[in-house]
Amino acid sequence: MGEGIRIFLVNEDETLRRIPVAKYDRLLGGDTDVYFQEYAGKRVRYVFIILKFIKRMPVEIISIQYSILSFDPNGRIDFGDLEKEMELGFQMLSPSCSDPVFPNVIHAEDRFALKRFYDRYTWEPNSKIKKAIANAIFRKGLR
Repeated sequence: MGEGIRIFLVNEDETLRRIPVAKYDRLLGGDTDVYFQEYAGKRVRYVFIILKFIKRMPVEIISIQYSILSFDPNGRIDFGDLEKEMELGFQMLSPSCSDPVFPNVIHAEDRFALKRFYDRYTWEPNSKIKKAIANAIFRKGLR
C-alpha cells in the first residue's frame, strides 16, 4: 500500500493529457528543456491528484485539486503569474480581525484574497471531466 500522484492537463476540448510527475517538477523548476509549445501564452486547467495504491493499482482518490497553470509565450511556466498566485496564498493566511481603534471595522483582506485566488487559479469540473479523470485513473484510459 502506498500513495502516488497523477497530473493531467485539461485541453480546451476537455480531453486529458497526463503529465509525468518528474516532467511537472522540471517544468515548475524552470528547466528550459521542458516546455509545451501547444500551450504557449495560455492559461490551462490542470488536475493534481493524490492516490492510494494497493499492489501498484490505484484504489482511492485521497485528494484532488483543480487549478490553472499559466504558460509564457515559449510554452514554459509563466513565473510572473505563479508569483502572483503565491502572493494571494500568503494574503489568505492573515486572519480577519477587528480594528482595536475602530471595533466596528473588520479587516477582511484574507477573505478577499481567498475569493480572488479561487476566481483566478481554480476551476470546477463538469461531469464529463470528472468521468474522464476517473476513467484515466481506474481504467486502462490514459495510463
